[in-house]
Amino acid sequence: MNLQVELLEENSVQRFKIVGEIDAFTAPKLKEKLAAVEKVVGMQAEVDLSEVGYMDSTGLGVFVGFYKAVKANEGHVKIIGVNKRLKRLFEITGLEQVMDIVMEESRDADATV
Repeated sequence: MNLQVELLEENSVQRFKIVGEIDAFTAPKLKEKLAAVEKVVGMQAEVDLSEVGYMDSTGLGVFVGFYKAVKANEGHVKIIGVNKRLKRLFEITGLEQVMDIVMEESRDADATV
């Protein structure tokens, strides 16, 4: 499946809207888009996963790298729109205790891990 990454700036927050599946095939595209801005000092980033239907460990690796780079530059990353299945992936790896993750309000039975 194809992956789309849209970047919008709103009130000095970098908002990434991600649509599609994040796996070994699409993760390099996501990593490239995030890497383009991860070194901005003090960046406030919001990553919207509400339209991500599938994510594997490759996708988690991309988010861990992005989180570390932004945090090293005194920024903050919030991951929003996380459905129950994706949240489970973050929980299994312990990342929900490290990252700022906000559950999706609806449609959380649609995605697969």
